[in-house]
Amino acid sequence: MKFADIAKRVRVDKPDKFKLADCDPKDTCGLDIDKSDANDFLADGQKRLADLQDKLYAQNRWAVLAVLQGMDAAGKDGVISHVLASINPQGCEVHPFKQPGPEELAHDFLWRANKRLPERGRIGIFNRSYYEEVIVVRVHPEFLDKQNLPDDVNGKDIWQRRFDSIRHFERHLVRNGISVLKFFLNVSREEQRKRFLDRIEQPNKRWKFSMNDVRERGLWDKYMAAYDEAICSTSSDEAPWHVIPADRKWFSRLAVASVMVEAMERLDLAFPRVEGAALDELKKAKAALEAEK
Repeated sequence: MKFADIAKRVRVDKPDKFKLADCDPKDTCGLDIDKSDANDFLADGQKRLADLQDKLYAQNRWAVLAVLQGMDAAGKDGVISHVLASINPQGCEVHPFKQPGPEELAHDFLWRANKRLPERGRIGIFNRSYYEEVIVVRVHPEFLDKQNLPDDVNGKDIWQRRFDSIRHFERHLVRNGISVLKFFLNVSREEQRKRFLDRIEQPNKRWKFSMNDVRERGLWDKYMAAYDEAICSTSSDEAPWHVIPADRKWFSRLAVASVMVEAMERLDLAFPRVEGAALDELKKAKAALEAEK
């Protein structure tokens, strides 16, 4: 199976017919390999990403934005550390979106994301994102009170309005040379339970656990409903969602790498050609350096 095959399998192409309940968190898209082969496959993806990033940086025309969403313990941190292990840190920036502070709450919900968009030639990773405003805030509508919105804005159609804003925002990014890749790491409730227990049992992982994780787990069905509608309402040809089966960590990492490789290869990246007067200058520099022997 090729990277493009995996990328196609996890892409949401028909959002009007999409149902999150139809997606199996344990799926491997028919890929039946052992851990060693999976590591080799991922290593190939890492190498190809590194090569593509070099071209992206040198060409300085496109930027790539990868948005990672998922429930707690879905594996977002692991995807970032494993998939991007070979990428030059100078060409990549990871930004985790936490609970908004006073300055962020004083602006529109897309403001803080707009500030963190990657520059041309760079890869930006959003660990959570502006989608929290139609996921977490929807599950916890009391959070809207802190945003101090006008009554005409804070109505029953606020979520549809925010979906519209997100679609327009992402279309704007794509039209200005930012490739938007969106990933939902689809972990099952049972697998999340196992990972929470693992965090509690291992001293070096306990710092990651909070009782709030258990409270949020109790709202699982509401979160799934919110994600389902958000994916259906905001997956587009310009900025499609990719639902990544996340119960098997090796596959989720491989799937994200596959999508990134396939998307960046479609950008037709290339190193700038040095020719004309610039090439003549290089030849003079070469001659001068060789004359120093």
